[in-house]
Amino acid sequence: MTPQEIKNSAVKTFNCEKVALELMSARIDDVFVNVAEKILNLSGRVVVTGMGKPGHIGKKIAASLASTGTPAFFVHPAEASHGDLGMITNNDLVLALSNSGESKELFDIINYCKRFAIPLVAITSAPESTLGKAADYILQIPNKQEAPEACPFNMAPTTSMATTLAMGDALTVALMNMRGFTKELYHDRHPGGKLGNILVKVKDIMAKGDALPVVPDNVDMASALIVMSKKMLGCIGVLNDKGNLIGMITDGDLRRHMSPDLMTKPVVDVMNPKPTTILEDVLGSEALNIMNNKKITNIFVVDSENKPIGLIHMHHLLQAGVA
Repeated sequence: MTPQEIKNSAVKTFNCEKVALELMSARIDDVFVNVAEKILNLSGRVVVTGMGKPGHIGKKIAASLASTGTPAFFVHPAEASHGDLGMITNNDLVLALSNSGESKELFDIINYCKRFAIPLVAITSAPESTLGKAADYILQIPNKQEAPEACPFNMAPTTSMATTLAMGDALTVALMNMRGFTKELYHDRHPGGKLGNILVKVKDIMAKGDALPVVPDNVDMASALIVMSKKMLGCIGVLNDKGNLIGMITDGDLRRHMSPDLMTKPVVDVMNPKPTTILEDVLGSEALNIMNNKKITNIFVVDSENKPIGLIHMHHLLQAGVA
C-alpha cells in the first residue's frame, strides 16, 4: 500500500464509525432514560459482562462507571458459570454486552438474572436475539447492515465495538450529570498519577503553621526581611491586630521600593494592599491558572475571615506534579 492508501484506510475507518455513532445519536429514546434512572436508584452495583471483544469493552465501561460515582465491576461470563454468579446479588443490575446477542457464554448469566429477578440490560444490535428477548431493557447499537464493520470483510469487531463503548460512555456521563458528580469527588477516586496531581487541592500541598511567612503591620522592613529570609518563600504577609491579611510583600516589591532608607520603612508603606488570595479547597490546577494569568509565583490561602492559613508557591505545584 502507498502512504496515501494507508491514510485513506484510516479515514474510511473513522467514517464507518462516524456513521454508526450518528445513527445512535438519532435513536436515543426513553429506554436510555429509564436505564439511567434505574442505575441511579440502584442499591447494589452494576455488573458488566461480555465475551471476547465486548468483554474488553465491558471492563472499560465498568471501570468508568466505578470511577465516576456508580459502583460497578466486571464479571467474565465463563468464570460466572463456575462460581462467580455468586458475586451477583438481588440488589444489582447486569449490563450484558453482545453485538449478536447469541454469545453462548452469556446464557448462564441470562438464566440467573431471570431466575432471581435481577434487572438485565443489554447492549446489542439484535433485539430479537436470545439476549435481546431476555433483557428488561435494550440499548441498541446499529447492526452490520446499517453500519458495517470497518473491517474490509465486515467481520472483525470494529464499528460495533466503537458503538458499544460509546453507549457505555454515554451512560457513564449521564449518570455523572444526574449525580452532580464534582471534580473533588473525581479526585477522591483518582489520587494517583498525573490526573490525581492535577486534581490535588491547595490545602494538601500549601505551606502552613510555622512555615507561614507573616509579620504584624507595626514592624519595619528590616524586621520583615529577617522573617522573609528565614521562611524562604519569596514573600511575606502583613497582618493587622486581628490577624487579618492586609497586605503582601514580594521580591518584586522590594526591587520596586529599593532605596537607601528601605530598611527603616514601615511594612505598610511597601506592601501590596490588595494581594491575590484563595481558599484552601481550591484545586492546585486552579491556583496554577491564577499564577499564570497574574504572573505571580505565590498566593496566600485564607479562611472566610481573610486570616491566612497557608501559602501556595509555584514550587509546591511543581513538586506535586501539578505544574
